[in-house]
Amino acid sequence: MGSPTREQAGAARGAAVLRALDSEIERVRRATGSAPVVLDVGGGSGTWAVPLAGAGCRVTVVDTSHDALATLARRADEAGVTDRISPVNGDVDALADVAPADGADLVLGHGLLEVVDDPGRVLSGLAAAAAPGGAVSVLTVGRYGAFVNRVTTGRLAEARRLLTDPAGRTGPDDSLLRRFDAQQLRELAVATGRLGVETLQGDGTLEALLPGPGPEDEQSGREERDELDALASAVPALGEVAPRLHLLGRRH
Repeated sequence: MGSPTREQAGAARGAAVLRALDSEIERVRRATGSAPVVLDVGGGSGTWAVPLAGAGCRVTVVDTSHDALATLARRADEAGVTDRISPVNGDVDALADVAPADGADLVLGHGLLEVVDDPGRVLSGLAAAAAPGGAVSVLTVGRYGAFVNRVTTGRLAEARRLLTDPAGRTGPDDSLLRRFDAQQLRELAVATGRLGVETLQGDGTLEALLPGPGPEDEQSGREERDELDALASAVPALGEVAPRLHLLGRRH
């Protein structure tokens, strides 16, 4: 686990995922009356952890990169949430050694499945770390979104390989080990034997199709775009061509 590639990063906090996580955090608060416990695996730089801590969650971040964890510490300090974030230097393949089983209300595995050797084992580990009734949020690179990106930017040979390669790779020099379609992601979650799929949607569906809001009226333009993006991402046919796919699974 390290720094994300440009394709993984994109707009790393898309509207569809934010809405799903906000809803899950509110569900936990209503059910328990306490601050949600979050485990963020591979999120060392704090892209998700710092805002979640700012919303009152207690967040443990597991990452192998010392540099990423240093960035996390700086961001947490700037946001005034250091006391709600626990950084852990560890690897996803040894998650049980650094994170208790059945311990988290919400487990994040964002930008993981496309780079690990065994995504099924990793997802099983994320599920085991979630408390019964808790949620696992997976965000990964979508095959068909990558295809659309290559076509619209004139890289047709890469687009062809994305469709024909079993793992959705563009060739041996591809920085990612795989890309998923929605059905593959669903089957991977079900195969853990621990997760029921509640949400499977696109994220950032409009990124390749709609230019960002201009400097005038930027905030209202962004809000309108986010609203439309979340609506489009929830439509299966549109979500499949998003640059990222998001799955929210419920621990049995």
